[in-house]
Amino acid sequence: MGLNLGWVYLFMGVVIGSAVIPLWNMMTWSKASGTGAVIAAWSGLVLALIGWLVGAKIQGGSVTVATLGTNEVMLSGNLIAIFSSGIIHYIYSKFIDPQDYDFSTLNENIHLVEQDLSGLGEQQQDRKVLRHAKRWIARRGYLLTFVKIIVWPILSIPAGVFTKPYFAFWVLVSIAWGFGAAITISILPLFESQDEIGKVCSGMLNYILCKKVEETYAEEEPAAPAKTLEEEEPAPQAAKALEEDEPVKEVEPATPSGDEAA
Repeated sequence: MGLNLGWVYLFMGVVIGSAVIPLWNMMTWSKASGTGAVIAAWSGLVLALIGWLVGAKIQGGSVTVATLGTNEVMLSGNLIAIFSSGIIHYIYSKFIDPQDYDFSTLNENIHLVEQDLSGLGEQQQDRKVLRHAKRWIARRGYLLTFVKIIVWPILSIPAGVFTKPYFAFWVLVSIAWGFGAAITISILPLFESQDEIGKVCSGMLNYILCKKVEETYAEEEPAAPAKTLEEEEPAPQAAKALEEDEPVKEVEPATPSGDEAA
């Protein structure tokens, strides 16, 4: 049929690209409509397929696997899928079926299937630490997205048509990037879990050698839940006043004067 992996990869954007913006709106926009998201995803898919087929007919004169797989035709199908669904969902949610969802209710309604927090310490349950980690990830994620989508393509403009040595360098940088990322995500988890991995390996070795280990490990006590921001500690002055209660002074009864006694 003349299909290759690149053709299938680009075709995936035409098929599933219309669900990107509606899903993003559902997770981040309080006014997003669920019904509008479904309508936008399916409508974007239909428009993308129409634009994809029409683009192949206009550019190539016929609709074949080869004409459908050109970069310009695939790009048009992908862009139509992404932007048309986003526009449809925005219009539907803004003017037809606006919602007013409170995202703070997620913390109240989402519960763990099993309240097992034994593997988490106080730091992993502290909301301040989690918010700091979220900001750390978000900033670097936006920076990396900017570099890969804008900076990296701009760097190829001065070169114009790539020469063979320049293209080889470009491919080498891409391969180094991929291997660096693969090594990082493979080594870091092993390094962070080296204690647990060592215990498991030593236990397996002792079992194979039928060696009894006299040393016993005490059971880990479940970590105390970290205080959230809602559980604010009392002010120091208020706590001191509660701890050091002043004794109540007894009021002596007033003695009547001579005239009042008479």
